[in-house]
Amino acid sequence: MIGAALLAVALPLSATACGGGGSNAGDKIVIGTKFDQPGLGQKNPDGSMSGFDVDVARYVAKELGYPEDKIEWKESPSAQRETLISNDQVKFIVATYSITDARKQKVDFAGPYLLTGQSLLVKSDNTDIVGVESLQNNKKLCSVSGSTPAQRIKDKYPGVQLQQYDTYSACVEALRNGAIDAVTTDEVILAGYAAKTPGEFKIVGKPFSEERYGIGLKKEDSELRAKINDALAKMEADGAWKAAFDKNLGPAGLTAPAPPAIDRY
Repeated sequence: MIGAALLAVALPLSATACGGGGSNAGDKIVIGTKFDQPGLGQKNPDGSMSGFDVDVARYVAKELGYPEDKIEWKESPSAQRETLISNDQVKFIVATYSITDARKQKVDFAGPYLLTGQSLLVKSDNTDIVGVESLQNNKKLCSVSGSTPAQRIKDKYPGVQLQQYDTYSACVEALRNGAIDAVTTDEVILAGYAAKTPGEFKIVGKPFSEERYGIGLKKEDSELRAKINDALAKMEADGAWKAAFDKNLGPAGLTAPAPPAIDRY
């Protein structure tokens, strides 16, 4: 009887230990997103989550059988995304995650679910930065470590003084206090920051890249990838995709584009 009692105690403990650190502990799902990107992925003062990426993640989770109260959100900074996926700390990541060949060596992607392009954010009274060419004159530009925009600046615009921070919110704060001249990342991200404090910042120039945002997941998990793609297709077809874009990014002055074709490789 003592052995049976010990076994009864040990089993729940071992189940908890196995489930706690994984991407799907019990009946919950752990989803990665940004916590500091207004309009896309933001953790609000009351602890709630909002943004276009968050709404896409919620919709996908619901289609996978996880309602809102079964989602655990995990902050996923740009430089940590592949590690979080590879270590099973998240089931998938929806976090302004550009699909690139280099990243596809480490993780798989569902989608894309949004097309955007790299642009520049400056103070609203700035007149000497009108596009990426203006940056070559020793301007101080901020982007985020491990991001596609930062790598593009290093590769294509070596005359720029690039400063890399951990988050875009830190870049925006540096722009606010005059430590840097401009912030670069994807237009939809910059639009969220511009909309948060109307009149303080503006986007300048035309986008100088094409970014395809995908949902990152474990390499070779073709079953999950197919399910997420089905959920994205349904979200686009039933109008929820456009509604989420209009709600979260419309206030920044962006008009919902046609959703991109899903790549079912």
